[in-house]
Amino acid sequence: MKLIAYIFLCFLTVQSFGQTAKIDFKLKNQLDSVYQLDQKYRDLLFQGTDIIKRDSISKSLGISANNFDEFIYKSMTRGDSLNLAFIEPIIDTYGYPGVTLVGEKTNEAAFYVIQHPTKIEKYLPIIKKAGQERELPLKLVAMMEDRFLMDQGEEQIYGTQLCNGCLKNGDMSIVVWPIKDPENVNSRRIQAGFEDTVEQHAKEFNIEYRVVKLDEMKK
Repeated sequence: MKLIAYIFLCFLTVQSFGQTAKIDFKLKNQLDSVYQLDQKYRDLLFQGTDIIKRDSISKSLGISANNFDEFIYKSMTRGDSLNLAFIEPIIDTYGYPGVTLVGEKTNEAAFYVIQHPTKIEKYLPIIKKAGQERELPLKLVAMMEDRFLMDQGEEQIYGTQLCNGCLKNGDMSIVVWPIKDPENVNSRRIQAGFEDTVEQHAKEFNIEYRVVKLDEMKK
């Protein structure tokens, strides 16, 4: 029995090594850099909500605090364009660069690039396929599907998307975009790999979750 267990362990080790050997480390490093660029200015924008930090960041960037938002948005847009131009040929060549090709966490880099521009409709089928094949976390697939549905003016499925100033009545509150079958949304969230409920997700943004309907939203 011990011999069988030892042979089985060796098999797993060899199998694991074979999987690791398939990783394209050059591509992995490139995608890690892509992700860093994707997040760089978004992190600065978030930090800039603190006035003191905004002044400090502005000085480090050599710009006026009054020009902070304009500089960050322009830099972010330019970075997004460069990242997309890099990612699209990779997807054309390999399909989605998932965990088998570039390993854990790096497999999320292309997702974050695709979700920003107006390319979601084109790449959503590829993202869904990557999720089905476990090349990408299902919760990221759910986020992109929800974003696509919201952009189409339809009800989302998992409650991941929030909207500011979207109510017809002029209320500028942030709300969770309308959800299809909201009574069962948390069950769907669990199936997709989310660890929080839609109520907890809303609280992360300092809002109380409430059910809203599509007819309450601006077109």
